[in-house]
Amino acid sequence: MENSGIYTPFSRHELIPKEERLEVQLKEGKLSIGIPKETHLQERRLCLSPDAIQVLVANGHDITVETGAGEGANFTDQEFSEAGATIAYDTNEVFSKPIILKVSPLSSEEIEMMKPNSFLVSTVQLNMQTRSYFEKLSAKKITALGFEFIKDSHGHLPVVRLLSEIAGTSSILLAGELMTNTNAGNGILMGGIAGVRPAEIVILGGGTVGEYASRAALGLGANVRVFDNSLSRLRRLQTDLGVRVSTSMLDPKELAKALKRCDVAIGALRGDARTPCVVTEEMVENMKQGSVIIDLSIDNGGCFETSEITTHANPIVIKHGVIHYGVTNITSRVARTTTKALSNFFLPYLLMVSKEGGFEHVIQCDRGLRSGIYLYHGRITKKKISDWFDLPFQDINLLIV
Repeated sequence: MENSGIYTPFSRHELIPKEERLEVQLKEGKLSIGIPKETHLQERRLCLSPDAIQVLVANGHDITVETGAGEGANFTDQEFSEAGATIAYDTNEVFSKPIILKVSPLSSEEIEMMKPNSFLVSTVQLNMQTRSYFEKLSAKKITALGFEFIKDSHGHLPVVRLLSEIAGTSSILLAGELMTNTNAGNGILMGGIAGVRPAEIVILGGGTVGEYASRAALGLGANVRVFDNSLSRLRRLQTDLGVRVSTSMLDPKELAKALKRCDVAIGALRGDARTPCVVTEEMVENMKQGSVIIDLSIDNGGCFETSEITTHANPIVIKHGVIHYGVTNITSRVARTTTKALSNFFLPYLLMVSKEGGFEHVIQCDRGLRSGIYLYHGRITKKKISDWFDLPFQDINLLIV
């Protein structure tokens, strides 16, 4: 060709046909998942419902569920069995699986039962953990994924939002119960009736929890006032609600006056480390007798000075004549709905993980899922955890290359 008189920028060697490069198809993997019974603080939620398990089993995956695991969410062993899951009567059998799906963090005994190099998917609840928790997981070279750290393609936290929606709605339904005379409340109906004023609700925080608490309260006819330290967040809240709900910045004087008049105060503030405590004990003392405080931020320290952690068995304490509710896992009150919601989130991810050849490959390719990893083969990969507990930190982006 070079002597043909036709100009070409390619050499003779470059014009010789080459082998076609084909994409290497990833081999689909079979997942073996263990779902243990929840035992922490009367936890009732699960990561997967029987319907989700049926889909996974139909795709060739192995699911083992501990007997009684679904009782809190009103799912029977028979339902899980009919969905194709194996029912285990020995907890060790469940924790022998390479992938463990659990809502609450593991106990020390459960960590001991896990096999080295296993994969753990659960919440972290950082404010309620100790250094030894991460050290024990690290010693077994566990790779751990935290619900609250997973991000979607937009950089949002989908599981946190999902649970926040349920928590916000549940808080208003709970407030309606606590205001009744049978629960030492003032006997006020949330929406009132003709000629009788509705309840006054103060919501601290204009995020997802505050938005859904506002929706539920407005839907029941209550008067709502939302406080936040971000003007843009309050504007967005009004836009999303489609209602000119009353809003205020977190000014101590305005907040004190609002709390003095309200029937229900809901804490829905969040902070990077600890929730800012914006309501002092003096403000609580000036609240009406029989009024209600529901602190949804209690797992992060709480935004009321008088709040304390309670349980589903003993959910309320009364201080200065005000009813305080401080259960950390309020969405467990509606465990069946929450389980189905979590299933809707995790099922597509698990199917994707199996299709893409396993967690290791997906972690490399999916930045959102990678952001949820706080332990990678026993190495701390979350700077927040490293700083909090003075543990050595390693960047996961350097470990997966």
